[in-house]
Amino acid sequence: VKTSGEGELPLAEGGLNFTLTSEQQEFVDLAENFTKNEIIPVAPHYDLTGEYPWPVIKKAHETGLMNLHIPEAYGGMGLGTLEGCLITEKMAYGCTGIMTALEANGLGSMPVMIAGNEEQKKKYLTRLIEEPLMCAYGVTEPGAGSDVAGIKTKAEKKGNEWVINGQKMWITNGGVANFYFVLARTNPDPKCPASKAFTGFIVDADTPGVTPGRKEKNMGQRCSDTRGITFEDVVVPEENVLIGEGAGFKVAMGAFDKTRPPVAAGAVGISQRALDEATKYATERKAFGVPIINHQAVAFMLADMAIGTEAARLCYQKSAWQADQGIRNTYYASIAKCLAGDVANKSATDAVQIFGGNGFNTEYPVEKLMRDAKIYQIYEGTVQIQRVII
Repeated sequence: VKTSGEGELPLAEGGLNFTLTSEQQEFVDLAENFTKNEIIPVAPHYDLTGEYPWPVIKKAHETGLMNLHIPEAYGGMGLGTLEGCLITEKMAYGCTGIMTALEANGLGSMPVMIAGNEEQKKKYLTRLIEEPLMCAYGVTEPGAGSDVAGIKTKAEKKGNEWVINGQKMWITNGGVANFYFVLARTNPDPKCPASKAFTGFIVDADTPGVTPGRKEKNMGQRCSDTRGITFEDVVVPEENVLIGEGAGFKVAMGAFDKTRPPVAAGAVGISQRALDEATKYATERKAFGVPIINHQAVAFMLADMAIGTEAARLCYQKSAWQADQGIRNTYYASIAKCLAGDVANKSATDAVQIFGGNGFNTEYPVEKLMRDAKIYQIYEGTVQIQRVII
């Protein structure tokens, strides 16, 4: 079977199948219970204070709900992208701020996963399993977001070491990371193509010259730790280069094929929560003598939320399945990320509308969903960039 944007698909023995295996169902149930017991009760507190949710992260680590993608050879469970996405959706349902803190470990370590050599994987992936340590992905800069090729951070070779100078911005887990993936320009020639001009480095957070800035106060996902990071004469050994000089752009972009499906799954989690909260409220709230769900104007809004949520869920599942099958999933990962980001925002906004004046108030859960949803149209590639890729 061939459809637009796909390579040859392997012939499946049983054809299409949307049933989870018993193991997948166990993970989903575990994530659902964890969300109900450990995330939902504390989410408003972390949203209000902006504190980093260390207690929740430590419990998630103990429970085995973190770093799911790390192979068994390095102490992990070696779960596929699809399993990771199913778990992400369930946990994002509780709080996407907490989920983003957990998910950023996936992005921060993905370059090591896909491009690291044996020593690098052993050193950096194993530690994430042994302790509840965090890592971060350092590409975005104050003047270069969507235009990755415009980054100014540079690394110069001195003997068998590299010296990094520059500034990164909007780095999730920036102030709590144990190590960073850092993309830096290693070829100063402006005519050098992006595919050869940049190199990817693993940088330990305690390296002299690495300085995280203040924790940024964001509109939503407030407990996620977002900061600028300054690199001043940061010396990195040659052994911390991923693949080799000039391979950084490919490594940085390759990580997104694996991490965009989970981001889409997180957006679906918000959308599902918005739908559930709005449905519950609409059955309880009365206007003109009947529950407002009986008014077609409200019922149709809920129907549209359901349509968007289910469609976005199928998209992330297909893009994750492709990643697990070894099929290049860039096209579907972008569709999933774009659709889910837009759907989450529409669902959250409509949930606030259904709640009416109450929806605009912090005592009710939906205004947080609306604030949290917005970033899904921005981070890990804006919805506009996804459309360019598609």
